[in-house]
Amino acid sequence: MAVGSCDPHRREFPVINPEKENRGFLPPVGSFLSKPYTADRERQVPMSMRGRLVKGRATPVVLPVGTAPSSILAPGRRAAKLRQEGILLAALALTIIVFGVVNAHFVSRFNLVSTAQDSTEVALLAIGELYVIVTAGIDLSVGAILGLAGVVGAMAAGNLSANPVLALIVGAAVAIGIGIVCGVINGLMIVRLRITPFVATLAMLGVATGITLVLTSGVDVGGLPALASSVGNHIFLDVLTMPIVVTVVLAIVFGLILQGGVFGRWTYAIGSDMRAARQSGISVRRHLVKVYMISGLLAGIAGFVVMTRLGVGSPVEGANDELSAITAVVIGGASLFGGRGSMVGTMIGAVLLSVLLSGLIISGVQPYWQTVVTGLMLAVAVIIQTIGRRGGREEVM
Repeated sequence: MAVGSCDPHRREFPVINPEKENRGFLPPVGSFLSKPYTADRERQVPMSMRGRLVKGRATPVVLPVGTAPSSILAPGRRAAKLRQEGILLAALALTIIVFGVVNAHFVSRFNLVSTAQDSTEVALLAIGELYVIVTAGIDLSVGAILGLAGVVGAMAAGNLSANPVLALIVGAAVAIGIGIVCGVINGLMIVRLRITPFVATLAMLGVATGITLVLTSGVDVGGLPALASSVGNHIFLDVLTMPIVVTVVLAIVFGLILQGGVFGRWTYAIGSDMRAARQSGISVRRHLVKVYMISGLLAGIAGFVVMTRLGVGSPVEGANDELSAITAVVIGGASLFGGRGSMVGTMIGAVLLSVLLSGLIISGVQPYWQTVVTGLMLAVAVIIQTIGRRGGREEVM
């Protein structure tokens, strides 16, 4: 098929017009849209990273260079990603050892299970926050949504306490539904009203917090069946609880979607270059609504999990959790500039943060320092990213 002449010295091929050519491959999407498509660049891009012509347009199945999931990263980039995650694991192990030396009780089975249990709250929020941050967005409302979902779910479950199983099912459905609705509203404000993610989710934070306090008058919502607390705190196999299992399962599911699915590739593409993603055929607005819906969904699940762990619906639960979730994601290697991030790194970051805060408390440090430490960790992580970005040394996560 003749596609036109090319300069043999530059070895540059003209871009195929999808309106005229309805077969074969298009040049790679994303960052290649604004760069010459040469034979040298073609050899660097595997076939799985090119768009196919479907119904007269390019269907993006890949990401711009530097934003691909680990499954299609070059060996060197995969090695860098594994090296960074290895450093995080080493930091986690070192933290546990240090606090274990300071206080031997820290490494007891009971305390380690308790620390893992406490980390699930932030870890669940961090899963959804990761999706948002990869798109170069931010969700400041996840903590407030967690509190609102937990309170409303507790109210619904309390009204059906005569039937404990039904009460838990209804409470879970209500909490998750609240999270989804809040997430969709966030997404619509961003894509329809064109409000920046920071302002839109900050507004949702205020609204959700206010509604929670109005509904509860600032007091815990009780009346839950005893089964709720039993489900949330029962330890089986000596090391596992329901919150831990739920968190691990959801991290695996959403990690596979992000790293290996089309939805995840589109998420990376939008965060890397939204304009290029739109030109390559991705429905950016619809996708962003789905991303914020996922963030709300995880916040709703976290609200229900915390409700079963505490045995009540607490109106103050979730306060400042958005800071912890964002910190876990950034520590895990995600870039606030978008297009970078991994589920493995995020989970390690959430556990590392929880271990550090738990160790400080056991060491006798006042709990009020937790927020200070969290903020400092976030600041350091962002400063490192900013320096690396300015120097062109930021590695793909």
